[in-house]
Amino acid sequence: MKSPRAWLEAALGATSGTVLFLMMMITAVDVVGRYVFNKPLNGGFEVTEMLLAALIYCGLPLVSQRREHIVIDTFDPLMSARVKRFLDMLAEIVCSLTLGGIGYLIFRRAARVAEYGDTTNVLKLPLAPVAYVMGTMIIIACLIHVSLIFVPHGDDDGKSIV
Repeated sequence: MKSPRAWLEAALGATSGTVLFLMMMITAVDVVGRYVFNKPLNGGFEVTEMLLAALIYCGLPLVSQRREHIVIDTFDPLMSARVKRFLDMLAEIVCSLTLGGIGYLIFRRAARVAEYGDTTNVLKLPLAPVAYVMGTMIIIACLIHVSLIFVPHGDDDGKSIV
């Protein structure tokens, strides 16, 4: 049986790969339609925008889980292991609180978007599902950072527990 970490990575990786493939196909059809048949794909830009948002937010938990965020470690060689561990824990706490707050705000915004029935201009696709996906992925990243508070960098072999 797969661990939650492996399941999450596989699910988000497959979702991100599928979204990227769909973006590629929509762009290819749009370009061929535009330049060969002088007929661009109707609403292609809108769908690509929505897929791009999904791709970015589905990638955030993967980056968090793998601890692949940008890190400036200029002073690490000058610090003791204990100080580094404290700073790592502090960074995970700050990331957790920040992502939790952002997730809360995105969910509030998604509820308003759903209430107003906001849609895209051309295809009239609802925008609320995209906002809910964004909020969900932010909260998943938040929970990953919460779990990383308890996993020292040297003990995770590039992976975390969820």
